[in-house]
Amino acid sequence: MGASGSDRGIVYSLVARGPVVLCDCSLVQGNSALVALSLLEKWQKNPENLASYVSDRHVFHVLTEDGLTYLCVASEDVSKRVAFAFLADVKDGFSRAHAPAARAAVAYELNTAFEPELRQRMTRFNSDPASADILTRIHGDVSELRDVMVDSIDKILDRGERLDVLVERTDGLASQAFAFKREARTAHRTFYWANVRLRVFVAIACLLGLYILVALICSPTFHCH
Repeated sequence: MGASGSDRGIVYSLVARGPVVLCDCSLVQGNSALVALSLLEKWQKNPENLASYVSDRHVFHVLTEDGLTYLCVASEDVSKRVAFAFLADVKDGFSRAHAPAARAAVAYELNTAFEPELRQRMTRFNSDPASADILTRIHGDVSELRDVMVDSIDKILDRGERLDVLVERTDGLASQAFAFKREARTAHRTFYWANVRLRVFVAIACLLGLYILVALICSPTFHCH
């Protein structure tokens, strides 16, 4: 993408509200910011929660939540798990400290406040991607990301449209599958213990009924006449 210096790892990242970039950080020179701006404009027409786009030797990874878009540009050797773990980390840090201000901030207004944190996070994930990969596996944010590659970002930017076949539709699949499994396990446990309680109740009721029947025939002390 016309970058100079080391262009491996996560080289650019931003936080935006719609097409308005609130803050960004670049570790290399190049046109990542310009391409990202163009992508943001197209992204607003049909946003996904998670998506990846290929451009030259880099991949644009995008995460959207609560009206904010978190984007990073990474070299192709950076796994999607690491890229989306980075975006989740940025989201957590930004939303905790700047969510209220982000609602009305103008372009790049939060650069002074958050750019150093973006740079620190990029450096951390680039210096130890293996640990970042393990961290996201444990955290479970993006544990089920598919390994489907997407087509060139140029087709989206040139045509001015969003093609579904180019979008990695992982936005709801992982979370929905996890939630379904969790709810299924919870429901199974609930029904299991409800069944156990019902069986115990029926057994006690039968024993009590038998006792009453015997008491009526004989006496409460079981001395039959």
